[in-house]
Amino acid sequence: MTINSDFHDRLGATILEVFSESDFHAVAIRDIARKAGVSFATIYKHYGNKEGLVFAFVDIWMGRLTDRIIDHLQGMANLKEKLRKIFWLQLDYYEKHNEFAKIIFMTLPMKTWMADESFEQRRMFNLLMDVLRQGQEEGLLNPDIDTRILLDFMLGFVQRSFIMWVQRGQKESLADQTDVMFKMIWRGIVTPERIH
Repeated sequence: MTINSDFHDRLGATILEVFSESDFHAVAIRDIARKAGVSFATIYKHYGNKEGLVFAFVDIWMGRLTDRIIDHLQGMANLKEKLRKIFWLQLDYYEKHNEFAKIIFMTLPMKTWMADESFEQRRMFNLLMDVLRQGQEEGLLNPDIDTRILLDFMLGFVQRSFIMWVQRGQKESLADQTDVMFKMIWRGIVTPERIH
């Protein structure tokens, strides 16, 4: 049985609403089915369990962010501007899709998600690693730091910034803070003698 778009849209909207505002373990798959107006059996047939359902949608939404990053990087040569653009795109995406960001940064049990294939986000990971490796090969980024640590530093900054933006009441635009935050990130990853 193919999933029709109405079914998919209702399920996605329900997942965003429910899991961005509730504890992951407090929500049952039957609650999702009832709220979305779909049958429990259909959800179970396509996704197996609550985790499979949520991870499938998270994978779709992360894929959209990856597509957006790929699109924006087309034709960009300046590495610093590429990294700044990647950072801005993440902040902007999570600000505009804050229900989704709440799910991945605040609701999902990390240990459970890390065991699922969707956690790896290979397309995005490979894209970001390639940009960072390019920076190290060009001598712009610190070659003494493992590329994975550079990536963890950047992504950790995004995650913490989003969480604290929510905690502080989302009073300012998260994406509008890109310049000041990226300056700090840049100083942390650039080759020391090239700090300016």
